[in-house]
Amino acid sequence: MDPPFNEIYKNLLYKQITNTQNNVPQIPFSFSVTVAVEEVELPVIDVSCLIDGAEKEREKCKEEIARASREWGFFQVINHGISMDVLEKMRQEQIRVFREPFDKKSKSERFSVGSYRWGTPSATCLRQLSWSEAFHVPMTDISYNKDFTTLSSTMEKFASESETLAYTLAEILAEKSGRKSNFFKEKCVRNTCYLRMNRYPPCPKPSEVYGLMPHTDSDFLTILYQDQVGGLQLIKDNRWIAVKPNPCALIINIGDLFQAWSNGVYKSVEHRVMTNPTVERFSTAYFLCPSYDAIIECSGDCPAYRNFSFREFRQQVQEDVKKLGYKVGLPRFINHLC
Repeated sequence: MDPPFNEIYKNLLYKQITNTQNNVPQIPFSFSVTVAVEEVELPVIDVSCLIDGAEKEREKCKEEIARASREWGFFQVINHGISMDVLEKMRQEQIRVFREPFDKKSKSERFSVGSYRWGTPSATCLRQLSWSEAFHVPMTDISYNKDFTTLSSTMEKFASESETLAYTLAEILAEKSGRKSNFFKEKCVRNTCYLRMNRYPPCPKPSEVYGLMPHTDSDFLTILYQDQVGGLQLIKDNRWIAVKPNPCALIINIGDLFQAWSNGVYKSVEHRVMTNPTVERFSTAYFLCPSYDAIIECSGDCPAYRNFSFREFRQQVQEDVKKLGYKVGLPRFINHLC
């Protein structure tokens, strides 16, 4: 069932590797593994009033969403319109798929070639290794999948309802930052938005290996449904904090593109997933992304970032990961003329 982590990464797991070696790039400070961090509950926002609340209640909710996006870059939503039945079915189907033998998963024809991913092929040291496996599934794969299995129907339900929620939140954030709210329905298309089903197997070296390396998301916003195992951590006030799981909530986080588009008003916050020595962890995330040719135009009289296309941003991220072993992201696009 598990990918062959121990076999493929045995040199990293069982031999001491230091950054003094010429072939290992310098690792950012935030990549140091810290186990003991404070567990906190993210801001919790009841979004039901956006549908059936009075105008005053709707405005209060919108402001709470904008404030959390400015101050935290992460928040939780409850009464979000996606039923617990759909979420539980999504979890069950995800577990069933990941329980399949590794050879079957890695050659699965359910989705596009390359959808199944595991580990970190570019890793040159333990801190660059992600102890996880995932199915990275474009929305178009879900829409056009006509095999009518329980998995495909469940994914379609989860994806379409996540998509609706994502547009709602994005339009609110656009409104609260003074931008056009119709941008997302015009520019964010199904062939670039995607679901990612994640599994984090038990890890023999949880104090040294991440489930998912520290990173920011290369999208506008992410909707995450996770189990109750825990392990998600983020940076708040220059320190790592652990997110306390909430069984009734979905986690929302701001991506790099929203930070640039809002001229830094909303924060794309670095986060990571820690491993567990005995328990596996599951999560499913929806990523709201624009078309590859969409231009991310920073707002304001003094834009912090230069204009760039989503295609250019993705290519730069891929080049940095290949060359350095980690993502640089928005600092590559700072506007030095302002």
